[in-house]
Amino acid sequence: MRNTHFTLRCILSSFLLFSLCSSAKAQDLVQYVQPLAGTAASTTTGALKHGNGTELNANTIPAVGLPFGMTQYSPQTRQSETKCQPPYFYKDNVLTGFRGTHWLSGSCTQDYGSFTIMPLMGSLKTTVKNYGTGFSHEQEISTPNYYKVTLSAYELDAEITATLRAAMMQFTAQRADSLYLLIMPNSDQGKGYISVDKKNGEIWGYNPAHRIYQGWGKPAGFSGFFYIKIQQTVSQSGTFNETKVFTTDSISNQKDIGAYLGFKVNKGDVLRIRIGTSFSSLEGAKKNLEQEINNWDFEALSAKNKQVWQQALSQIKVETRIEKDKRIFYTAFYHAMQHPRLFSDIDGTYPQFAGDYKLKKLTNGNYYDDFSMWDIYRAQLPLFELLNPKLINDAVQSMVLKGTQGGWLPIFPCWNSYTAAMIGDHGTAFIASAYTKGIRNYDVNEAYRLMRQNAFELPNHEDYVNGKGRRALDTYLKYGYIPMEDSVPEAFHKKEQVSRTLEYAYDDYALAMVAKGLNKTSDYTTLLNRSKNYRNVFDSEVNMMRGRYVNKTWYQPFKANTKEPYITEGTPRQYTFYVPHDVSGLATLMGGKAKLEQSLDELFETGEYWHGNEPGHQIPFMYNYTASPWKTHLKVKEILANEYSDGPGGLSGNDDAGQMSAWYVFASLGFYPVDPVSNNYQLTSPLFDEITIKLPSNKTLRIVTHKKTQTSGHISVVKWNGKVYAKNYLTYEGIHKGGLIELFLQDEPNKQWGVLN
Repeated sequence: MRNTHFTLRCILSSFLLFSLCSSAKAQDLVQYVQPLAGTAASTTTGALKHGNGTELNANTIPAVGLPFGMTQYSPQTRQSETKCQPPYFYKDNVLTGFRGTHWLSGSCTQDYGSFTIMPLMGSLKTTVKNYGTGFSHEQEISTPNYYKVTLSAYELDAEITATLRAAMMQFTAQRADSLYLLIMPNSDQGKGYISVDKKNGEIWGYNPAHRIYQGWGKPAGFSGFFYIKIQQTVSQSGTFNETKVFTTDSISNQKDIGAYLGFKVNKGDVLRIRIGTSFSSLEGAKKNLEQEINNWDFEALSAKNKQVWQQALSQIKVETRIEKDKRIFYTAFYHAMQHPRLFSDIDGTYPQFAGDYKLKKLTNGNYYDDFSMWDIYRAQLPLFELLNPKLINDAVQSMVLKGTQGGWLPIFPCWNSYTAAMIGDHGTAFIASAYTKGIRNYDVNEAYRLMRQNAFELPNHEDYVNGKGRRALDTYLKYGYIPMEDSVPEAFHKKEQVSRTLEYAYDDYALAMVAKGLNKTSDYTTLLNRSKNYRNVFDSEVNMMRGRYVNKTWYQPFKANTKEPYITEGTPRQYTFYVPHDVSGLATLMGGKAKLEQSLDELFETGEYWHGNEPGHQIPFMYNYTASPWKTHLKVKEILANEYSDGPGGLSGNDDAGQMSAWYVFASLGFYPVDPVSNNYQLTSPLFDEITIKLPSNKTLRIVTHKKTQTSGHISVVKWNGKVYAKNYLTYEGIHKGGLIELFLQDEPNKQWGVLN
């Protein structure tokens, strides 16, 4: 009996140990992230049909760093800071260094203020043609907190880990030889500076940032600064300019400049360097390094950085037997945490917005930049309104500071400058969305003043050319739409009059909601009326949005499925559905809910839905406004399956600072903010069996699906905390209370579920 009891105890102990080990493994969410996803051309259905050129690439990079950090680190296969060219392409097989990059993840913009570090063995080489070396993806390890690659020709292993503003690299020699490090500021304009102190093992330098879009090529008013500390004794050092090598300890303002350090190494020797970065000063870069990395323990630092990612990813836990879906989800979540970019030093110092090398200092919070606002106001920023209101508050405060310092609220602030890069005025939409959710720990009155100025006032000519103010606001106010005669010349995206009209209508609605909250009754009435301006470019004869002239006649000929000059990156059929604030009003224009449903059906049935263009992201959820919400379940499920996949080509076109990825996060959880300002999220069937979302104030929201069969995907009943929930949408307030949402799914549509009057 005693032996039986002992055996049973051993079995139970073994089972408990197995369960704990399995649980621990299941909790390692970092393992699911694939940073190489999006570094190859898209293989998805929609991208192959509708995308072209740079739109076929997601343009992400295998970024090593922490969420919303200042500088990411990436292997480099492409030199320079060329527009629409990320540092790394999966298809390349020659590595030319490791870049401290400020690439706007998933974009078609350009890098700035970056620098590259290249290790090589043997003799000193200073040209890409000579020092570039082959590598293979089989010899890469890529995670959010750690990157490693073996450079076989050099018999050298390179490893990277990074914090918010600093990084550590280590290089392990597999043979005895000379090891050289090249450090290069990456200025396409032949600018920059670098200096080396051989005795103290220090290198520092900077790369002046230059504007693109409005003010193209002009100084952006700040630089990318870096400070590097070397652990080992330096044998030799100097500088270079292309093929010319110098013994001098500094060099500046020439093409392809850099510094080199030489070391004698034996097999197995490890060379470590620490790097600090700043947008404010060399001193700031050094202080950031000293505060964030103060020892040489690479493994401990990498483990600490992994825990930061683990904590961030653990805010949403999903359960499913399909491992592929977990990889796609947590990769998307990782991509959604790249931007906006931290711009302030650890002591709060940051470069003034459009400030001509002036510095400011925060007393609380962080300053952020690189807001790809046309994209991210739709889902990426709203995702963190739910998960991290403090981050959002800092982001809004940063937007307000930009407006105060520069004189106008920026439309699309990147490179800490005005750009007017895209259409709309979605800084307003973002601030309004935060405001309606009670995120208001900033100067609300100043925020309103700046938003109102954009909506009602015209800047002087110099300011307008510089990117300040709404493009084509004068004709929009005069006619209630932007007519075809207005070619919108002072903009990177010219014309696109209908798309601009539709997006200004949404921004007017967004500002109206803030005006209402602040009791600005007159503004509220005016703006709410202006939010109906989408009606002025709707042609009932074709049942779609269409270009219009001053005399009210329509642009000829009408081509519903062709990219037209009055539409932004899309077609009239696709853009017709961009009325997120008044879907019922759009349905009325079309002839009722049945006509809206028919138009949605035609879009999908003809293969004209293009997931790679952000203004269509709300479209599949618009069936919730018709008599057939079950079609939302169907279409969202198809998009999740067809427009996202595993591996390097698994994103449908440009990720656009995480918007494409944030769509996946929301949609797979089962709800999406068609109109972020409204605080409503349209329901659909979740992808996962169970979801746990950790909310602020220690609240938790659990979402559990009960399926009749494994293929069940249509909602039949929803319960919230055990009570039947009749609405087909969730609210911000409801979500933040936490609790249990249960969705009962079946194979056939329940055509009565979610139909609202």
